[in-house]
Amino acid sequence: MEHEPTHTISGRTAAEIADGVRGLIERGELQPGDPLPPVRSLADTLDVNRNTAVAAYRQLAAAGLVEARGRGGTHVADRAAVPQEGFAADSVLRDVATGNPDPARIPDPSAALARIAARPVLYGEPVIDPGLEAWADAWMRADLAPEDLRLTITSGAADAVERLLAQALVRDDAVALEDPCFLTSIHTARLAGYRVVPVPVDEQGMTVDGLRAALEQGVRAIVCTPRAQNPTGASLTADRAARLREVLADHPYVLVIEDDHFSMLSRQPFHSLIGPDHRRFALVRSVSKFLGPDMCLAVTASDPGTAERLAMRLSPGTTWVSHLLQRLVLALVADPDVAREIEAAGIHYAERNRAFTARLGDAGLPTASGDGLNLWVPLPVPARDVAEQLMRRGWLVRSGDAFALDEAPAARRLRLTVHDLDDADAARLAADLAAAVRAAGGRLHPTRME
Repeated sequence: MEHEPTHTISGRTAAEIADGVRGLIERGELQPGDPLPPVRSLADTLDVNRNTAVAAYRQLAAAGLVEARGRGGTHVADRAAVPQEGFAADSVLRDVATGNPDPARIPDPSAALARIAARPVLYGEPVIDPGLEAWADAWMRADLAPEDLRLTITSGAADAVERLLAQALVRDDAVALEDPCFLTSIHTARLAGYRVVPVPVDEQGMTVDGLRAALEQGVRAIVCTPRAQNPTGASLTADRAARLREVLADHPYVLVIEDDHFSMLSRQPFHSLIGPDHRRFALVRSVSKFLGPDMCLAVTASDPGTAERLAMRLSPGTTWVSHLLQRLVLALVADPDVAREIEAAGIHYAERNRAFTARLGDAGLPTASGDGLNLWVPLPVPARDVAEQLMRRGWLVRSGDAFALDEAPAARRLRLTVHDLDDADAARLAADLAAAVRAAGGRLHPTRME
C-alpha cells in the first residue's frame, strides 16, 4: 500500500519546484513510491506553464530522485543502492556478474616497484611525469586525427569522464549516452543532473540514426565506447565510424568523449568518432583492465581548450595523480615481458568468450562473443526470471535492465563474466542457463545436435 503524502509542492521556476520536491524527500515528507501530482495538475496548482513542471520533473528524474512509470505517473524513486561493478558481498553463489578482469592475468608489479624510487615531487612541479608523458603521447597520437593534442592524467577513466562532463555541462544540459550503457556513466549523469539522451547500440557500436537524433535534441556532449562496449561487447567498424564522423562534421563544438577502456587488451582495431577538424574532444584510456582496477590512472588526450578546463577541474581537488603511480605504470607498460602478458591476456579473454558462446549455441542460446570481459546474452524470456532460476542453481548473474536507459531492449539480456570459468564450470553454467530459460517458460533455438 502506498504511503499517503501530506506535502505541499511550491515554486515558480523549474529549479524552485525541483528544489522543493528535493526538500520534501530529504525531510521524509515524501517516501519512496509516493506519487507526485500529474504534470498538468501541478502546473495548474502552481499557476505555471506546463513545460515548467515538465522541466522540474526531468531535473528530478536525472538526479535519480523520481522515476517515470508511463501511464502510472511519476513517483519518488527507491533509495536502494544503485548497481555497481564488482563482486557481490556475502554471496554464497558463484558470481558471474562481476565485470572484473582475471586476477591471474594482471601483471605482478613487484619487480617494477623496486625500480621507480626517485626524488620527491613537490608543489609547483609538472603534474605529468616526463617519462609517462612521452610514452602516452605516442600511444594516443597513433589513433587520433587532430594534431594539436594535450595530455592530462586522472585517477581513472570514470574520474576523467566525470570531470570532462563537468567542465562542459551544467545541470539539465543534454548528454548522449550509449544504450545500453556502462553503469558508471549512468550514475555520473544522474548525480550531476544532466538530461540523458539515449543512443542505441547495435553490433557495430553507436548507431548513426541514434546519434543524429541526439544531436537534433541539442546534446552538448557525447560519451562513446569505440570498442569492447560495456555491456554489449560491440566495437565500431571503420564504416560505422566514418558515417558517425560525417554526422558530427556539422557539430564541431559538441564535446566527444571516447572511453577506450579495453585499449591494449582489445582484439579489434581502433576506429574513432573524432575527425581531424573536430574542435572539442577527448580520448580516455585507463590502465585498469590490463594492469588492474587498483591502478587508478587514465590518460586523456584532448584539444587544448578542453585540456585547460579539465586541468582547472583537477586543481581544487586531486591536483595531480601520484608520480609514484605514474612511474609504476610506465615501468610496467615499457617492460617487454609485461607487454607479452597483456597480449596473452587479451587473447585469453577472447578465446574464453568464444568458447562459451559456442557452448551457448549448442545449448540453443545463440550469442555473439563480441570484445571485452563480458558477454551480452539474448534470451527468449525476461532476464529477471532467468536470473531467479539461475540463483536456485547456484549462479549469480546480472540482468540487462541494470545497464538500460530504455529498459525494453535490455530486459531480455544477461551480462555474464565467464572468462575465469574452467571447462567443467563453463559447461555447467551453459546447461543451467538453458534449463533456467526453459523453467522460465522460454523456448530454445534448435541446436546442431537435434
